Amino acid sequence: GVQLAESGGGSVQAGGSLRLSCAVSGYFASTWCMSWFRQAPGKEREGVANIDQDDITTYADSVKGRFAISQDNAEHTLYLQMNNLQPEDTAMYYCAADCTGGTWSDVFDYNFWGQGTQVTVSS
Repeated sequence: GVQLAESGGGSVQAGGSLRLSCAVSGYFASTWCMSWFRQAPGKEREGVANIDQDDITTYADSVKGRFAISQDNAEHTLYLQMNNLQPEDTAMYYCAADCTGGTWSDVFDYNFWGQGTQVTVSS
């Protein structure tokens, strides 16, 4: 089956940067739309960024100008470059693949999820 494996999380100080990766194995379709989500303790999972098959990107307002989503179809890998990180960015970050055509930030709109990678930002 399809497996998504996130990596690249860690602990940084405010203003720092991290680059998350999501490696897809088992099966990969270049036509998939793919996204990053995050979930902080006690909060709902929220959409962070999306990239579609035409490399068109969409971002949550809270990360616009700081985060950048990209994909390497040849390597079957999704990336999230996160700059100027702030304490409010602290969360578990998940990649999701194969959305079904609804709203990109709807957690129920994806067929495949990774296990997550923790990002902690201290002030």
